[in-house]
Amino acid sequence: MMEKRYQVFVSSTYKDLQKERQEVMHALLELDCMPSGMELFPAANESQWSLIKKVIDDCDYYVLILGGRYGSCGPDGLSYTEMEYRYALSIGKPTVSFLHRDPGSIPSKNCESTQEGIDKLAAFREFVEEKLCKHWANPAELGSVVSRSLIQLIKTTPAVGWIRADELPTKDATIELLKLRQNVEDLQSELASVRTTAPKGSENLAQGEERQLFKFSYSFQTKGDYRDHAGGNTFKPTWNEVFGVLAPLMINEASDAGLKEAMGDFASDQNKEKLQREYDYGTTLKYFTMNDTDWQTIKVQLRSLGLIAKSEKPRSIKDTSTYWALTPYGDEVMIRLRAIKRKTPPKTKKKVAKKKVAKK
Repeated sequence: MMEKRYQVFVSSTYKDLQKERQEVMHALLELDCMPSGMELFPAANESQWSLIKKVIDDCDYYVLILGGRYGSCGPDGLSYTEMEYRYALSIGKPTVSFLHRDPGSIPSKNCESTQEGIDKLAAFREFVEEKLCKHWANPAELGSVVSRSLIQLIKTTPAVGWIRADELPTKDATIELLKLRQNVEDLQSELASVRTTAPKGSENLAQGEERQLFKFSYSFQTKGDYRDHAGGNTFKPTWNEVFGVLAPLMINEASDAGLKEAMGDFASDQNKEKLQREYDYGTTLKYFTMNDTDWQTIKVQLRSLGLIAKSEKPRSIKDTSTYWALTPYGDEVMIRLRAIKRKTPPKTKKKVAKKKVAKK
């Protein structure tokens, strides 16, 4: 894993806060951060303010230290410190400010000497307090609070950061990364296709509205007891009907036994009234059960059509049952089969052409 380092712009007045800035610089270096500030600027042909803005742009975080001075002002009457702070906010740079807890205790030599400077500092301080800020009383406390605050800011607002050139990916690694990315895109495309298409070869399998003969058994009451009627009972539903019965039970997952029972209920719904009339039982028929061989055929067919799959959800060791779930494609087919459609299409408003009436 490549280790990042962050560049932090430290903004403050200079002469009155030299000890404080030194503590802050040490705190940043201990965090493997790279401090930047006005006193670090080299000589340049560009105007000072243009250079300041470029350095702030390149930094990951912005730190403001405010003591008892407002600082030297630019052409528009704002101090460079306030201009830097407002610029950092305007470009969305993550910022944290540190204000002296008791400005009245600051020695007079480190405070504004004019009323105009005092007023501007008070207004600036009030503006800063509207955002994220901490307070300090001495250089040592400032270094400590800067360290803690910056760690928290890095966690909550991760920045791009800087890494060593020898830790950058090589050309071969970059090519391999692009290949892997292409593989991911291909797999995502394949997955999207699986959601809406049947597996290859399934077009040769019985499905849809084709009918399949299935055997079932049931019990009938005679002389107070129920007797099994196991032979010669058949019905011929379509594969869509079979899947339409079972699919909703597998939206999450369903046990093999539960699904087989549902097919027994389906056989009952399809055949009970007919059997009552045909054999004149005069009693309620119960316990409709699918033939075991036919039940296995149903599962194999639905799996082959790509509609169901064994559930892979973890479960207790004692639970030895087999569970089934819909595949993404099966879910799509279920929706087409079971979703209730409108009986009549939605009415669309007809545009009525306006007749032009000739003026007489």
